[in-house]
Amino acid sequence: MGADREGGRRRTPVRGTAYAVCGVVLLAGCASMPDSGDLRGVESTPRQETQVRVFALPPRDDAPPAEIVQGFLEALTSDDPGYSTARQYLTAGAAQQWEPERSTTVLADGPGTQADRSGGREDGDEFAFRLTGTRVATIDAQQSYTPASGNYDQTVHLTRDEKTGHWRIDSLPQGVVMGKSDFQRNYMSLNKYYFASHTTSAGSGQPMAVADPVYVRERVDPMTQTVRSLLNGPTSWLRPVVRSSFPTGTALTKGVTSLAPDDQNKLTVPLNDKAARIGHGKCDEMAAQLLFTLQSLNPTVDEVEVRAGGNQLCSLTEDRAAAVAERGAEHRPDYLYFIDARHRLVRMTNAGDSARSEPVPGTLGDGTKALRSVAVARDEHSAAGVALDGKTLYVTSTVAGNSLGDPVLQSKGKTETDRLTTPSWDGQGDLWVADRDPADPRLLLLEKGAGEPLEVLTPGLDGRINTVRVAADGVRIALVVDQGGKQSLLIGRIERDTSGERPTVAVQELRSATPDLEQVTAMSWAGDNRLVVVGREAGGVEQVQYVQSDGSIPETGTLPGLTEVTSIAASEDSEAPLFATSKEGLLWLPGGSGWRTLKETGSVAFYPG
Repeated sequence: MGADREGGRRRTPVRGTAYAVCGVVLLAGCASMPDSGDLRGVESTPRQETQVRVFALPPRDDAPPAEIVQGFLEALTSDDPGYSTARQYLTAGAAQQWEPERSTTVLADGPGTQADRSGGREDGDEFAFRLTGTRVATIDAQQSYTPASGNYDQTVHLTRDEKTGHWRIDSLPQGVVMGKSDFQRNYMSLNKYYFASHTTSAGSGQPMAVADPVYVRERVDPMTQTVRSLLNGPTSWLRPVVRSSFPTGTALTKGVTSLAPDDQNKLTVPLNDKAARIGHGKCDEMAAQLLFTLQSLNPTVDEVEVRAGGNQLCSLTEDRAAAVAERGAEHRPDYLYFIDARHRLVRMTNAGDSARSEPVPGTLGDGTKALRSVAVARDEHSAAGVALDGKTLYVTSTVAGNSLGDPVLQSKGKTETDRLTTPSWDGQGDLWVADRDPADPRLLLLEKGAGEPLEVLTPGLDGRINTVRVAADGVRIALVVDQGGKQSLLIGRIERDTSGERPTVAVQELRSATPDLEQVTAMSWAGDNRLVVVGREAGGVEQVQYVQSDGSIPETGTLPGLTEVTSIAASEDSEAPLFATSKEGLLWLPGGSGWRTLKETGSVAFYPG
């Protein structure tokens, strides 16, 4: 699967061959097909270098039913833009009705096939095969990824043409099916960008950009696919909490079939007349959406020009984009924070063996109150600390001379594990925390870190919250939830209704981001759409890996192993290094090497947020 391409700065090498064909491979599995009987499973094609494009062979005139089905399945994994070769294996009617873009079903292995004797005989005019396998995921018509499980069992029916005598498929399931390795070779993950409907940056007041992950076919003009997907609007899961600056009905100009940046890394996007009369401010927002999205695909794109009605509407460079909208991945924290052996809040100015740490100015750093956990606001001007017993939550500034004041929240839980979780700040400056009191478990929001706590509605939540981490965009929240001893990472959508005297806030449509992990012990946002997670599979060992918010695993998912992890610290800015705490103390992960002990003490490490 595609690596998480966070940020617009030139952090990763360009997939320079995504737009140029340097070689061709023909899928030639049909040459070894049996003449009759059951088919073997479709073995997934080994992953090719990006320079190589794969095309399928059309059917032979005298091909038996087994070869027709095998050839069709292999054609689904080719780089044919419109599946024209795959359609040659279908009757005219089936080719017209088949909608390959409706969905992609990903199986653990290539689809297994066996003859369905109830569907006819090879010496007759009808025959059928069953396609079977174990589901891993589905990609819907909006290109959105969803983890899946259970058995796949569909039927493909063939008929012999009366005139030509050729076998062709006349009935088949809609969409495309393929094995996991073929999916990884054919598709790439990227982020589309929209704007949060009800949230702005606490510091600048600019709209917050929100990542909407989708999968596109990697070698089928992904840039044009990506722009069309952006113009079509956000995916269903994200739509209730974001907006697009593109007017309804905006599309590429008729006749535009391909987009590519020029030799100055500038992409011109010609739009239809729906966008011809927008104002300059709205055009800048449109250009920012395009630029953020295209840099997720190709980091070297550094300027977007928007045209409509034959005229230039606006042009936005990478340098100017930060003045139009804010992204979490563009905010680099000043410090890494951790709690030292004296239960004080400490900060570190740089990463490396020579890093120096110092107590944070103010009462959280002077030892006045022993701390179990802390969250520092994203502007790093204030912090929220939970006392060592987990019972009380304090909010104070991070400047010298401040007073601790009274707690803003108290838990009535009888034991430390039944009290307050580590708090989390969103991009608006609001504070989130969960109370684990079994008698009254709640997810709470304190606006600007003060006032009467607002209870957040959590319909569909089954279990008790262990960990809370709000994304910088303020519209997505990551929760580690304990259900019957299993700790799962769930991602929810934050919906706010501000029409009443007090806002109503709810976390909707929680979905699993780690379906294969049974125990998640620590996690942190590590990009606009990516998290770093510590957990283990059933019967497995503890592992550290990246996951994406839709539940997919990026190519660079696995990280060096670490045991007995108590916390993991990552920033939305992918240039900030990873830190963790374990029985070995405070550790960091230098690029290209394993974890190294930085300090022998440190119970919890974290970046702002």
